[in-house]
Amino acid sequence: MSRKTRIRTALVTAGALVTTAVGTVGVSAATSGGDAKAYAQPAKYAQPAKPAKPAKEEIAALFDGWNEALQSNDPEKVAAWYAEDAVLLPTASPEIRTDRAGIVDYFEHFMEGKPKGEKVRSIINVLDENSAIDAGVYKFHLTDAKTGKCRTVEARYTYEYEKRDGKWLIVNHHSSVLPPAS
Repeated sequence: MSRKTRIRTALVTAGALVTTAVGTVGVSAATSGGDAKAYAQPAKYAQPAKPAKPAKEEIAALFDGWNEALQSNDPEKVAAWYAEDAVLLPTASPEIRTDRAGIVDYFEHFMEGKPKGEKVRSIINVLDENSAIDAGVYKFHLTDAKTGKCRTVEARYTYEYEKRDGKWLIVNHHSSVLPPAS
């Protein structure tokens, strides 16, 4: 959900709350001394329930699906986890990727090392029913295609997710090699 959409949603919600409060005061004043049930609003006019925020476990599981796609050795499968307007600041490239072709290109090269991700620490912040952030540290276990030698790279990450048309997508992904402890 864009920032503009979130602001618009907040304004509509605030307006609905004010309208509800004014209506409640009016009903309260009209019913003082009488039976409040006689003046209750019919159920068909009640405010709809606010959609529930996703559980942190649901957001955490998104990484598992992405990681599974990463191990498929199919860059298109990985790119399918990203929104069309996503931004990828990848671990192993200085180039910022801002379109599907750039994201696919990055993963074509990254997958040469047969990466397998593993979260070390994750901090999830569910912003609302349609947006969440997962940030922390992960490891990638990589295998050199020529020598077969394995190595592990630790990196910091941030995934920003948005639910669009009922599907969670990555809209912003930043990953950078973890600097040595000072």
